[in-house]
Amino acid sequence: MTARYPVVTAVANVLAHAPGLVRYGSRPRRDLARDPRLADRLAAHLRSYEAAVAYPPNQAFIGNLDPDALRDLPRPWFRAPLPAAPPDGPFGVIVSESELLDLLHEVDRARLVHLVGRTPVREVEALLDRGRALPLWRGGDLAGCVVAGHDEDEALGADILLENLACKATAVLALRGLFRQLHGRLRPTDVPFIISGSEEAVGDRYQRGGGNLAKAVGEAAGLGAATGMDVKAFCASTLYALVTAAVYVHSGLFHRVAVVAGGSLAKLGMKYRAHVEQGLPILEDVLAGIAILVEAANGVDPRVRLDTVSGHRIDGGSSQQAIVAALAFEPLTKAGYRLGDIDKFATELHNPDVTEPAGSGDVPTTNYRLIAGLGVRRGDLTGDGAGAFVRRHGIPGFAPTQGHIASAVCYLAHACQAMRLGKMRRAVFMAKGSLFLGRMTQLSDGLGLLIEAPTGP
Repeated sequence: MTARYPVVTAVANVLAHAPGLVRYGSRPRRDLARDPRLADRLAAHLRSYEAAVAYPPNQAFIGNLDPDALRDLPRPWFRAPLPAAPPDGPFGVIVSESELLDLLHEVDRARLVHLVGRTPVREVEALLDRGRALPLWRGGDLAGCVVAGHDEDEALGADILLENLACKATAVLALRGLFRQLHGRLRPTDVPFIISGSEEAVGDRYQRGGGNLAKAVGEAAGLGAATGMDVKAFCASTLYALVTAAVYVHSGLFHRVAVVAGGSLAKLGMKYRAHVEQGLPILEDVLAGIAILVEAANGVDPRVRLDTVSGHRIDGGSSQQAIVAALAFEPLTKAGYRLGDIDKFATELHNPDVTEPAGSGDVPTTNYRLIAGLGVRRGDLTGDGAGAFVRRHGIPGFAPTQGHIASAVCYLAHACQAMRLGKMRRAVFMAKGSLFLGRMTQLSDGLGLLIEAPTGP
């Protein structure tokens, strides 16, 4: 008898246009501290909200465009805007910067966000003059400020709090979108547990990454009956959170679990230098959010095949070949499948419009070529079939360069939709994590698993 694994019943993908926050991305912020004159040059390369909405990868993110359709559009995609593109899609919305600022103010429980119009301009300017606040901008105009939460605690500085609030706001936006998709089938109070897979490090001077953002997001989204926790694993964190949610449901501990991940403010404008130098728009101007609902097996929705979960072992080797072999092929071995049995492999789906000008190449295509090469060695493919594999089983990169979103889970909404329509049977999701960035180890990390269409009760 086939195991009745937990299922994914809804997925929301959202974007928040944030050109005024690009200056607070890690790279732009450091550069501007050295040379404030860069501000005007940076501002000249920011996009309008209309351009961000019409951008094909963003339309793919919210579900108005199949990512495979990007292959047939001329590159770079920002030169091929989609006419009359709407800001809302089947998976979620693209909100404007004004809407994002209002949401930041709404989810701020400590009254640290002051927006012009709600707070007199003179009071905002006075707060900025005291040196403990960070200005917020809208279209080049002062829109407000974020005040530090403590005079001496750097973990509660205005810049860190803005990062955490931006993450919280976009996670709340996604979670609210998730419930809209359910059309009244469930209320927020029907979810007993929530897991955050974001990259934030909420804390104070005694525990800098203590959390718990999951409960903060749940509070703002009305999940009053829920408890929750955060999962941290660099770029693989959201996929780890999905697996954890599925395990909790499968064990019977909780009958449903929501997974959320908000955007990473630190990664706005991460590769802006190359874009500015080449006269391109700064495309890293959106914060992404995702929400996933996992429920008990129902024979209808796509299943999380827990028996295929595979991780990158400590002694697994640090080469890309070793990592991909563990994440892409071990789930197949556990399920008894070959490469051709999988419709799509979801991997690091970073947008090549962003990465190629900066010299990072087309990350998804590189990964798919590596999978194909390993497939030839394994005997699943012939050498002649390796080229066709990339187009047939790969996915063009369409996600913002926010690793915990781009690493596979951004495609989950597309895969679930295709499975429900009978257009897809199986997809492998694999996410890599860079543990060495924390300087505690030289190890890499990663997780892979199979999502499969239902086979009946």
